[in-house]
Amino acid sequence: MRLLVLSLGFVILTACVGWLAYFNPGHTTLRFSPELFLDIPTVALVLLSMAFGGLLAVLGAGFAEIKHLFRGWRQATLKKREERIQELLRSAINAKALRRFDSAIGLFQKILLLDPNHVTTLLRLGNIYRLQGNLTEAIRIHRKAKNAEERNMEILLSLAKDLAEAKRMDEAVQLLQEIQRQEGDGLTVQIHLRDLFVKQGRWEEAHGVQEKILQGPLGAEELKREQGWLEGIKYELGRQLLSQGQPDRARRYFRGTIKLNRHFIPGYIGLGEIALDEGKPKEAGELWEKAFEMTSSILLLHWLEDLYLELGQPARIIRVLQEAIRRDPENPVLRFYLGKLYYRLEMVDEAFEVLAALDPGDEKMPDLHKLLGNLYLRKGNLEAAVDEFKKALNLRKRVLVPYYCPLCDYHTAQWSGRCPRCGHWNSFEASPIMGEWTPSKIAAKAEPT
Repeated sequence: MRLLVLSLGFVILTACVGWLAYFNPGHTTLRFSPELFLDIPTVALVLLSMAFGGLLAVLGAGFAEIKHLFRGWRQATLKKREERIQELLRSAINAKALRRFDSAIGLFQKILLLDPNHVTTLLRLGNIYRLQGNLTEAIRIHRKAKNAEERNMEILLSLAKDLAEAKRMDEAVQLLQEIQRQEGDGLTVQIHLRDLFVKQGRWEEAHGVQEKILQGPLGAEELKREQGWLEGIKYELGRQLLSQGQPDRARRYFRGTIKLNRHFIPGYIGLGEIALDEGKPKEAGELWEKAFEMTSSILLLHWLEDLYLELGQPARIIRVLQEAIRRDPENPVLRFYLGKLYYRLEMVDEAFEVLAALDPGDEKMPDLHKLLGNLYLRKGNLEAAVDEFKKALNLRKRVLVPYYCPLCDYHTAQWSGRCPRCGHWNSFEASPIMGEWTPSKIAAKAEPT
């Protein structure tokens, strides 16, 4: 409309030039060179100048109008495209939540046809590829997302996770350290870096990072969890140093675990092993006895029993157990271990007296029935022995109370300071009572994986 009005004005102005030139015959000579000139009515020159200005205004207005129309069209197109992207994104997220990964991948790829650098899509698509085990594609997609937003922390951490799962640990560590240099010692980055060092068994570096984590802003629960990590890392570092022939440094780290948590049993065991390696069995025994009095950990009875029997001093472990029973006379586990020790020492009457006093109908103690069955056999009471063996199937020749982790129900005959299944430190137990651990006890012992 504006363009039409300006055009009409130009026509009227041109008509006016002709009319005024007729009644004002004066001329003006315009010389372009000595030989080239133009003789033009003065009125026409003035009015044509005005007309030229008007023409420029018309052209300017026309360009502005065209630009406005183009901008409106472009905005409408972008809005329509964004609405389509959001529609596809919602469908893709729902498909992923339902674990329909192939469908989700197809929808994400449609989004990338509309916007090849759509960061949210690249991030989520890469995560799906990682879940499917397609780590090469996950890394490629997340690298593309990183190129689009170089400082996006979620993308960087996802890429680090891709690299770690692809066993490209050094690249993952390098990426996280690069983030540290750019963004500082953020808690999330520190935790990821700590986890990578732990997976690689780089305990000294893990220890340094974990100490930094504990200096950060942590709530009460977070502090407890991260302190558990420090206990475990100190223990593993101590074992590594011990294997490298550095017992003095190893001793310092084992003591560090106990300083953090006096109930950290692997630390006591590590210190005792150092004493044994140095030819000081008496020192090891005294250490484990004191630790048992303080923690009441059944695990320590295993080491004390083997140590004192190997030294030919069964009376010492008997005394330890008898003293423990005196302090806690209602504890059936301690009585079971005393009876098991008597059985191992061929003290049949003493073993039978102790074990028979326990509830023989307690189905939560299968090893009790195995021991009683063997004791009845030795006493010649075949019928009672068979009855006990029926209560405890799968009899083993060697009476062994296996270690188990109450946090993940992992059972093994080999002790370890860290559960191989769930990765918790100081979680192994050796109680012969099945199902002894309640959820509240498990939660109280829980440490970070």
